[in-house]
Amino acid sequence: MDSLDTREQAILALERQGWGSPGAKERAIRERLGLAPVRYYQLLNALLDDARALAHDPVTVNRLRRVREARRAER
Repeated sequence: MDSLDTREQAILALERQGWGSPGAKERAIRERLGLAPVRYYQLLNALLDDARALAHDPVTVNRLRRVREARRAER
């Protein structure tokens, strides 16, 4: 199994952090990764379905999967 690339690892690292406000997170996405927030969330969503991401950071990936499923259930 291949490992995650640097950008994928950086996305998961960003998600491990606590954020005081949504604006701070969006700023960090732009400054650290050079991505628009919309693209960041597209990449993050794809990572949540990637077995390599689960192997790399199971706690973060499982937490985000639960959040995603809860949001889907609300719809």
